[in-house]
Amino acid sequence: MPVNPELVGRVFPPTAPYLVGREKVREFARAVFADDPQHTDPSAARALGYPDVVAPPTFAMVIQDQTLQQLLAEPDSGIELSRVLHAEQRFRYSRPIVAGDELTATLSVTGIRSVGGNAMVTSEAEITDAAGGHVVTATSVLLVGGDE
Repeated sequence: MPVNPELVGRVFPPTAPYLVGREKVREFARAVFADDPQHTDPSAARALGYPDVVAPPTFAMVIQDQTLQQLLAEPDSGIELSRVLHAEQRFRYSRPIVAGDELTATLSVTGIRSVGGNAMVTSEAEITDAAGGHVVTATSVLLVGGDE
């Protein structure tokens, strides 16, 4: 089944709040080789004016993943996980993610285009804090392979 073109413009319900934990930030920083002390040492982060350790920029994927799971679970999407490649990722930050943040994300599908029998599905996850303030917009492009 091809990707459903009616996905464009679809907005999914907000995700459950995600509490950013200090150890999760540290683990992620180690995994991506982000060795700046602000990612692991609360004192170093405070010296820079942050209340706790600062997540590396790509940490937003942890929250965005919850939204992409919503998209992949849509029965009418035409997207089969076994045919999906993560083709592109971008982030537009208003402020860094910091341990202690409680974040929620809302996904919208912003585009689908056909490329050589495959589909490129673009989506944006608006990630906000507990007060509703914008933290980051995470944009993903998924390459969905056509039928074999």
